[in-house]
Amino acid sequence: MSPGRPRPDQRQGQPLKRDRTIGALLVDSRRLSPADAEAVIRFAREENLRFGDAAIKLGLVTPADVQRALARQFDYPYLAPEDDVISREVIAAYAPFSPAVEALRALRTQLMLRWIEAEPRHSMLAVVSPGRGDGRSYLAANLAVVFSQLGERTLLVDADLRSPRQHDIFRVPDRLGLSQLLARRGDENCIHRIRGLLGLSVMPAGTTPPNPQELLARTGFEALLGGLSQQYDVIILDTPAGELGADFQSIAAAAEGALLVTRRNVTRAAEARALVASLAAASAQVVGAVLNDH
Repeated sequence: MSPGRPRPDQRQGQPLKRDRTIGALLVDSRRLSPADAEAVIRFAREENLRFGDAAIKLGLVTPADVQRALARQFDYPYLAPEDDVISREVIAAYAPFSPAVEALRALRTQLMLRWIEAEPRHSMLAVVSPGRGDGRSYLAANLAVVFSQLGERTLLVDADLRSPRQHDIFRVPDRLGLSQLLARRGDENCIHRIRGLLGLSVMPAGTTPPNPQELLARTGFEALLGGLSQQYDVIILDTPAGELGADFQSIAAAAEGALLVTRRNVTRAAEARALVASLAAASAQVVGAVLNDH
């Protein structure tokens, strides 16, 4: 996060969640009853244990319960396994301490250093790939989550107006979205805050239009993103596959930066080179590349 950017809790004038005790958070989440919490306090004092360790030793909570409370205490939100609010594809929301998410955080760090923090105007990134099934939507969704977990006000825009997926992944209505905004038939009420994930919002693609390339090539698309960049610290844009048309060029050009996704043993080197050349022709910088192993 940039030194000059206030954290979400500071913007809203709210105290940091870390001021709450682990016990209070466990009671709030109904993992402990007030009576159980008092028993844990007494046991912790007798055994000289931390509250969470004492609660686990008494068998009242699980280590996962304590881990989630700690995450809330330090403003690192993620979802419990029973929270079926978004797709399990979003591993950064359900398994934030897994090796795969550690790799996503490493990617986030590189993007912060090489792009987002490189210049004040760099806040947008298009996720592109040559073919269908390369993992663009999966990566865009999880990347948006890890940026929001860093404390960045993050917006995920589904700019794939051909085969959109983000509304399914995050389970938000898709009747209104980007296509309506570009056709001047909607407003920013089509942006949805994702419950349980602090700072993350999603704009679905909306109705699939007959002319996606023309809509995205309009100056209104750049103007829309310019306005959104004043409201969000990071904007991630999902795109259609390069093989489906030139839509990705307009999206990446508006964002100015692109993250290239390829798939091991599927994407051909010539296809990746052609996509990079197309991005260069559109004055979009390729910030980095990801090899999807799945």
